[in-house]
Amino acid sequence: MAKSTKATAPQMTVVHLVRHGVTPSTGKVLPGRAKGLHLAEAGVAQAERAAQRLGELPTAPVAVYASPLERTRETAKPIGKILGLPVIIERGLLECDFGDWTGEQLSDLMKLPEWKTVQSAPSLFRFPRGESFLEMQSRAFSTVADLAARHKGHSIVAVSHADPIKAIVAMASGTPIDQFQRLVISPCSITTLAFSDHGVLVLGVNATSSLTELVPS
Repeated sequence: MAKSTKATAPQMTVVHLVRHGVTPSTGKVLPGRAKGLHLAEAGVAQAERAAQRLGELPTAPVAVYASPLERTRETAKPIGKILGLPVIIERGLLECDFGDWTGEQLSDLMKLPEWKTVQSAPSLFRFPRGESFLEMQSRAFSTVADLAARHKGHSIVAVSHADPIKAIVAMASGTPIDQFQRLVISPCSITTLAFSDHGVLVLGVNATSSLTELVPS
């Protein structure tokens, strides 16, 4: 007589993606990977609130990762402190390489003919002497998937930047990269994914309030 088999729920690894807090140039300049850009006072306060929300989770994250840039490390610092964890630098979480556009005023970039392509058909665009959006998406998603595999069955935090997080969510949800500009990732918002052997679930996007109700179903 054949033995009955009981289905078991897939083992989930939860990744909380945090965008860094505001800087003095947020919304004005395309900072990219330029060094020396720190959080504004308001950004420090945002990072503290994000840390508090992550500290309220019923299952505490076991690792905190951050992009190497100052603004992400400064955002990750209070998160690591409240969770009692060191901040691990992960280059795969870096901002998109904007190449020659790095440090330019957004008001000037919006006047360029290429700006329309950036917004409506990003799959066709590569930043001059920088990354393409598709390369950024592949790099960022692969990094997060690798981190999830490293901490299978647990939860982790990864502090990154708006465009990489938007690109990760687009890939996780099956959204074409040409539509990823429709997503909004606010400063210090928390976006939550759940990885398993069966794929990835999007549990929440751009959350700025309590995370305690984020449960895979």
